[in-house]
Amino acid sequence: MEVINAIGRRKSSVARVYLQEGTGKITINKKELETYFPSAILQYVVKQPLNLLDVAEKYDIKVNLDGGGFTGQSQALRMAIARALVKVNEDDKKKLKDAGFLTRDSREVERKKPGQPKARRRFQFSKR
Repeated sequence: MEVINAIGRRKSSVARVYLQEGTGKITINKKELETYFPSAILQYVVKQPLNLLDVAEKYDIKVNLDGGGFTGQSQALRMAIARALVKVNEDDKKKLKDAGFLTRDSREVERKKPGQPKARRRFQFSKR
C-alpha cells in the first residue's frame, strides 16, 4: 500500500496526514501523540475515526499540524484522518459521515470592531 495523504481544517488549524500500513503509531510534528497532546480527551478525539472502524493498530500516521490552538488542531487532525480512511476504503464513508467526522466545522472567530472592546461586546452606556 502506498502512502495516502489528506488534509483537515478547523478554525485556523491545518492538519496534513500521511497514512500507511503499520503498527498504529501516530507522529505529530516529529513527536509522539502522547507528548504532543498530553490531555486524554484530545487523544481520544484524534483516535475517534480509527476506533470507530476498529483499525487503530493497522496504520501508521505521520502528521504536519500548523496554526490554531490545541482543540482546533485535534479536531482538524480527526477530520484529516477520517478523509484518509475514506481514501483507503470507500465503504467506510457512510459510517464516518454519520458520526460527523467528514463535515467541516466552518465557524471562525469574528473580528473585533473598532470602538468596541470585543467583537460584539459594547462599552457600558451612560445616560448622564
